[in-house]
Amino acid sequence: MTSTSCAITDVIFDFCGVVLDWQCRAALEGRYPAELVDRICADDDPCGFFDYEDRMDHGELLAQVLPDVECEQGKELADIFADYIARYDDALPRMIPGMEELLGDLRKAGYGVWGLTNWSSETFHFAFEKFPQLERLLNGTVVSGVEKKFKPNADFYELALQRFGLDAGRCVFFDDTAKNVTGAENVGIRAFRFTDADQARRDLESLGLKF
Repeated sequence: MTSTSCAITDVIFDFCGVVLDWQCRAALEGRYPAELVDRICADDDPCGFFDYEDRMDHGELLAQVLPDVECEQGKELADIFADYIARYDDALPRMIPGMEELLGDLRKAGYGVWGLTNWSSETFHFAFEKFPQLERLLNGTVVSGVEKKFKPNADFYELALQRFGLDAGRCVFFDDTAKNVTGAENVGIRAFRFTDADQARRDLESLGLKF
């Protein structure tokens, strides 16, 4: 590691879209009509799936959200949403290419490697069950649905720093969402918008990390 006083010692990663490939469609295709899957997964979220899942990421439980799904979207879509949550591992088809190697290289080089994710307390376990290598690749993870704090709010980053015993100025954070990158920068963490593992390596090298 570099010897300057502001040398990076720890790297914090978002999960979905950074470490893991998350695809709502992957959990629905082949089980429901293609046109219905297209509607559920449309960018403008006409069926509300992304909004309902966001509520769960913020700490609500399925039992709290599901009545609203049925009231607003009807019983058929409520049943599909419940099925989607029950089989959430199907929405996690793979790790993002190159990320297992990147996290492993950072650990071998002596850097702390951490997770900070907006994710439901009821579905987060699927990540470690489907990809058990995460247990050895990450020193620890803070989950919004458990803590009822979430990105991009400052208190969620600050909780992670306190929980992990980290100095914001010696950390770098990767997220695929711009507002979450800004949220990290607002608490003094250097941060990058994630595009792929190769770019993340270049970003880390630009800060002097050697791994």
